Parts: sequence; C-alpha cells; structure tokens
Amino acid sequence: MKRITGTLAMLLVAGGAFAQAKDCDELKAEIEQKIRNNGVAVFTLEVVDKDAPGDGKVVGTCGGGTRKIIYRRGEAPAPAPAPAPGNGG
Repeated sequence: MKRITGTLAMLLVAGGAFAQAKDCDELKAEIEQKIRNNGVAVFTLEVVDKDAPGDGKVVGTCGGGTRKIIYRRGEAPAPAPAPAPGNGG
C-alpha cells in the first residue's frame, strides 16, 4: 500500500512539473480561445518575463515559471506598421 501511495505521489509531482513547463505560445492560444468563447472581442494577451511589471491581470504562467501571460480587456492589438512607400521605379 505504501508503494502505491509513493508512486501516486511521484506521478502527481511529475505531472505538475510537466504542466508548468507548457509552451508559452500554446498556452496563450488556449487562453485566447477561452476568452473569445466567453464573448470578449477586444483584448490583448502579452507574454512577458515573470518579473516584468505589468498593468494587466496575470492569467497564466509558462516557460517553467519564467514567463507570465498578461490580459488587458478593451485594448485592441497594435496594428502592423504600414510598409514604406517605394521609390516608384
């Protein structure tokens, strides 16, 4: 019985470490889908270092705990910069 309990405890610890090391882009995509499914259309998610100051809400951690995902509601993502006009020739 002790052997089974010990094995289960080791599996739980290993499973927690695996979940914590999730890829940041993958986790960000999952969180983004959940937010959209809740009817929120305009928001931003940003992956930053865990120690970076942020004015949004932390909605996830990734990279083995080295990064965090910040959520800000009501802010559209910054548009891509327009291409520079060509020389015309």
